[in-house]
Amino acid sequence: MKASSGMLALKLESIIRRLGPDDAFAFKAIRLEALKSAPELLRSTFELEDKLDLDWFAGRLADAHVLGAIRNEQLVGTAGFAIQQGQPNLHKGRLWGMFVQPSVRNLGIGRLLLNDILDVARGSVEIVQLSVVKDNWPAKKLYESSGFREFGVEHKASKYGDTYYDEALMVIDFSCKSDVA
Repeated sequence: MKASSGMLALKLESIIRRLGPDDAFAFKAIRLEALKSAPELLRSTFELEDKLDLDWFAGRLADAHVLGAIRNEQLVGTAGFAIQQGQPNLHKGRLWGMFVQPSVRNLGIGRLLLNDILDVARGSVEIVQLSVVKDNWPAKKLYESSGFREFGVEHKASKYGDTYYDEALMVIDFSCKSDVA
């Protein structure tokens, strides 16, 4: 995909880089912000992750490939990628923890994060899977525009209070030309 001049300008304003253990404080802060506003999108809770110490978040950043979007020296978005474990699963990766702060949505930051994660994944796995709340239309549209296809639904994937959330299961297969945008 060739970058437009608008995308180049955004890339100059936003830096996408891999987060490391030294970013644990900022990573925890953005996770807690996301969990406070929409826990159903990340399948966790504020109460659970607020109790975790910075060493836990530093360990998570050391063990996984987590990208951060930095804008005006602030972490404003994240996306994680992990190769699935066990010999029969090493051809599969998982996209997780995709979040962009509401104040900077619709600026292309999510697309930058996703494109960079997919670049990492292409060199490591044959397919990438993800799950997304079924009625999270902006996220589903972004994933579909990058080549992800829905292959199933996990009904009642999570429950917050009295509300259940179904999740769309999506995949991109790098070996299928029709799946790769």
